[in-house]
Formats: sequence, C-alpha cells, structure tokens
Amino acid sequence: MWALVLDEQGSLVYREVPIPERTAPDAYLVRVAACGVCGSDIPRAYEGKAYHYPLIMGHEFSGVIEESPEDGSRYHKGQRVVIFPLLPCRRCAPCQTGDYAQCESYDYFGSRRDGGFAELVWVPEANLFPVPEQVDLVHASMTEPCAVALHGVRKLRVLSGETAVVFGAGPIGNMVAQWLRIRGCRVVLVDIDARKLALAGSMEFTVVQADREDPVEAVLRLTGGKGAEKVVEAAGLPLTYAQAVKCAARFGEVLWLGNISGPLRLEQKDVSDILRRELSVHGTWNSKVVPRGMDDWSTVLRHLDRELQVAPLISHAEPLEQGPRLFDMMHLRTEFFNKVLLLVH
Repeated sequence: MWALVLDEQGSLVYREVPIPERTAPDAYLVRVAACGVCGSDIPRAYEGKAYHYPLIMGHEFSGVIEESPEDGSRYHKGQRVVIFPLLPCRRCAPCQTGDYAQCESYDYFGSRRDGGFAELVWVPEANLFPVPEQVDLVHASMTEPCAVALHGVRKLRVLSGETAVVFGAGPIGNMVAQWLRIRGCRVVLVDIDARKLALAGSMEFTVVQADREDPVEAVLRLTGGKGAEKVVEAAGLPLTYAQAVKCAARFGEVLWLGNISGPLRLEQKDVSDILRRELSVHGTWNSKVVPRGMDDWSTVLRHLDRELQVAPLISHAEPLEQGPRLFDMMHLRTEFFNKVLLLVH
C-alpha cells in the first residue's frame, strides 16, 4: 500500500510500504478516505517529537471498512466509519471509570503507532464510530478536533444568552465558537489573522483583531464593561492565556484548551482578580468516547454537516502524495492555511 512515511526528523516520503498485519482478533481493516493534519503533527515531523522512526502519522481520519472479523462483527464491509485514535490499556484506574484520555499507558494512532496517512489501517472495534448518512465522509475526518472542542465546552456551565469569548480563530477555536453558539451564546472570536477572522465574520461571529485593538478592552466594550461569562483560550500563547483571565466577568468561567507554547506568567493582579471575581478556571484534554455518560464523538456525528459546519474551515484538501509539499508549506508558513486534509481514497 501507499503511505506518507516520516523516515527521520524532517524527512517525509510518499512511498510503498507493506500492508500491516491484523493487530487484534476484533480489528477491522479500514481503507482510509481522508486524514487531517493536526497542529501537533508539525513538531512531530520537524522537531524530533516522534516516538520512533519510521512513523506513519495521522490521527484524524475517516474511511470505509474493507475487512471485518469473522465472528460477531458489529460493522460490515463497505460501512463508513471514523476512528477514535486513542487506544487505552483498559487496566489502569482511569480506564476503569471510562476516562480513557487519562489512561496511564495508552497507545495512539499516528504517534505511538502507525496512523491514517496510509491506505489501510487495522482498527479495534471499540475505536470505530459509524458515520451517519447526512455526514460527508471527508468532513467526518474532522470528528476528532470537533470532539476535542466539544469536550472542552462541556466543562463549562453554559447558559443561553451569555457572552463567550474565544481566543484563537483557527479550526479548533472556530469549532469551540460553533459549539458555544449551538448552546445559545453570543460569541466573540479573537485573533491576529485577518483571513481567519474574515471567515469567522462570514459565519456571523463577532470578531476582534488583536493586533489592531486591545482584545481585553474590546471585550469590555462589547459587554458594557462587565466582561464575558465564558472565556476559552484556544491559541496556546502565554499572552492569550493571561488575557483570557482579564476578559472574564464576575463568577465567570475560563477554559484553557490551547496547547501552550512558552512559560506562563500571571501578574499578582491577575491572580487577585481570579480570587476577587471568583472565577473558575478549567483544564481540558482530548475527548470522551465511553458509552456511559456524555459521549463526545456520537454528539459530533449527530451535529456534523447540520448545526456544526466544518467545510468552511478546510483550506486545503489534496491527495496523500502531496503530503511532503503540504507539510513543508505548513512548517515554513509559505502560504495561508487553515484546516489541511490529505485525501487517500
């Protein structure tokens, strides 16, 4: 089969590799349709963040079942599916409560084991979700980041009519904004990229360009001086982490979602404001798929291509063989990009 292989740091090659062997008795062979490039894939490819070489990256993927287990198959050949990339050990304490994202010894498609930048992948039954008829299979490859965004929003006690601010208008930030709007919030998106803000504006979000006006002052102006009831940091910058706290209203909630790059310094006044305004600060990680309780992935698939629109976020959708060029473009930032998808079939 053909795959995009990270042979060594900085060296991505589109080449033929052996078809993988079945990994477990209940595994299904999935023919990959599309796989998204995550922001974490860039340092994994270029900054020595890979667990091993060679590695087939890709953890945001959808496909069609090519081969099912012989006995008791839940899904059938030809069925459209999306893949939850985390493979829990199912033995540790978090796994016993269904909190697989907190697993103490997990495996992961596209980082710890080969993933979706390939024609074929073996996937355990528990990691498969059927794609509803109304969902485009290419759009379904974005279920993972949509679920990450939803998992974060579900940390917040959102009330209809509240104002929410999201720092970062990239794909995750836009998805967060959509989930907040679905729950009845008026949403303000903050970024410095005029093109991402233009897209958000075309989707009828209020936007603030942070290199043209102070975003904290803008939020206070838009909220009559009281601040926002809900604030989400989805940019991953120390500056925006601190600004998120400054934007919050009394008794407000702040969600830190962006994978921070660099040291965070909160001034004494910032900490005092958290105390005096009685703010709640939440952390979030990955998403939840356990059938008991709130299953993020099933919720995404019910809303996708309906209230939740991902098509506008896709800036590039190109064949897998274009992977080396697209990765170089993203790494060097030689052109504008938002969500980049590699099309396999």
